Amino acid sequence: MLSRPEIRPAKLLSNHSYQHPNKLLINESFYSVPFDHFEPDGRQLRIFCRTAEPFAKAVNPSDEKKDSQLPLITYIQGGPGFGCAHPASMPATEILLAKGYKMVYIDHRGMGLSNTVTAATLQKEGDDAAQAEYLTHFRAPYAVCDLEAIRMAMTAEYPENARQWSIMGQSYGGFVSTSYLSMYPGGLRESFIFGGLPPVSDRSPDNVIRRFIPKLKQRNNLYYEKFAGDVSRLAAIVSYLKKHDGVSMPDGGVLSPGRLLEMGIGLGMSEGFIGVHDKIVRASNDLDMFGELTRPTLEALADSTSFDVAVIYALLHEPIYAQGEATNFAFDRMVAEDADFDYTKERSRYEFTGEMVFSRVYDDYSELRSLKKVAQIIHEKKDWPDLYDTEQLKRNEVPVYAAVYVNDLYVAMESALETASIIKGCKVFMSNQLHHNAVRAKAKEVVEALFALRDDVID
Repeated sequence: MLSRPEIRPAKLLSNHSYQHPNKLLINESFYSVPFDHFEPDGRQLRIFCRTAEPFAKAVNPSDEKKDSQLPLITYIQGGPGFGCAHPASMPATEILLAKGYKMVYIDHRGMGLSNTVTAATLQKEGDDAAQAEYLTHFRAPYAVCDLEAIRMAMTAEYPENARQWSIMGQSYGGFVSTSYLSMYPGGLRESFIFGGLPPVSDRSPDNVIRRFIPKLKQRNNLYYEKFAGDVSRLAAIVSYLKKHDGVSMPDGGVLSPGRLLEMGIGLGMSEGFIGVHDKIVRASNDLDMFGELTRPTLEALADSTSFDVAVIYALLHEPIYAQGEATNFAFDRMVAEDADFDYTKERSRYEFTGEMVFSRVYDDYSELRSLKKVAQIIHEKKDWPDLYDTEQLKRNEVPVYAAVYVNDLYVAMESALETASIIKGCKVFMSNQLHHNAVRAKAKEVVEALFALRDDVID
């Protein structure tokens, strides 16, 4: 059963506004919310929030309050593990402000500026078991509780019939949005989901992750069709890393063959092929000229993944799917079912892995080494509570508009369509021309497509 604590409004801790050069009024706030919303008077967390609205000096000062009460739309960041970018750098901001909304960007708890989780901050929680227990409070339902508390605080002075807000969830943000629809639909005016309809009905992480493998192989094939020369280039780099038992990274980590192949996370993004190819060419050129990898190349390769600066991404990437059973490093087990991904054997062609977190990251990444036991506890945990209420979703009354990408490497199209069929009234826009990051790379196209669903009707 999905738990629903009674939510109190968040407490505003600080507030600061400034004008951005491109005619935006930016407001930055910190709020206090309960660590556990079932114990509202207990430990508190700080949550960071930015809002953006058009900057204009009111002719009549009495109009200022009216302008400050524009309908709110909240962007729910993907990941998990990352804070929101500045509103001015988000392509959707300008589009949605033009439609009459006020944009809200909130860093999830443990991410960005909201009680950031790092190896050092986790150690303050106590031993490995205490750290693992702490991390169980950072999945989607807890993010929903924080969002609802902030909504209540931000709209306290709004007319009672205007206190709902709209949400737009990208990737993991769509998981959070679906939990929100399950828990507190009364706070929502409408929901837009971009490449983030989660696997609601399939409670087995193994089944969910196994669905990624065929699409990953397809993306590898397309990559090598485009960059055939990278077959031999990558093989030479992997052989070099094997010969030297990995290479030390500038940050203290190790570039192992497995870590190198993890750069395939970019294969599912718009222009991601180019980014991967550029790194392969750079590394291959180093080996041809110097017989070793240079510092600039190692820095470029380190930027391929973000585990050191977003440890929640590593620790909770599997548990965001878990409901009632342990994940037991499902990425390791599911990928091992396909021998083509076995890089330990000598082969002429090596397969990139995608958005997958393997147990080896706790050896390869310096920030994660002290968290190896914590990760083991997290992945062996069996009693994960529910993330969604299927019955509530079946009787949903909140308008939901979802973009589903046929070639999505990170959220399986089959799972997404299955969930869309469960959420009552969910309208779907499908495309085989857009990738997972379309809300950033092709924002106007995909946002307008969902608003076309919003403004149209099917008789």
